[in-house]
Amino acid sequence: MLLQTKTDGIVTFICELRPEAKEVYLAGDFNQWQPGERRMLKAKDGSFRVKMKLPPGRHQYKFIVDGVWHNDPDAPSHEKNNSGILNSAFVVE
Repeated sequence: MLLQTKTDGIVTFICELRPEAKEVYLAGDFNQWQPGERRMLKAKDGSFRVKMKLPPGRHQYKFIVDGVWHNDPDAPSHEKNNSGILNSAFVVE
């Protein structure tokens, strides 16, 4: 799931896939798909969260939960990349 502040490009990514996970990371086209670069912090409700400022445009991303890549089931959309791999996707306006 993600929450977007419409005016400034701030996006909050929320991963609720596995509250028992030890570590969750965010990877996407905005960080060249580096799996260990953007660690998400565990919230009191068991979700993992991270905020980022992103430029306008379409972005693709995935969560890495304890080393396993996952799409976000709550993403606004899903689309295939140039390699045919399905990713979560959204638009920053």
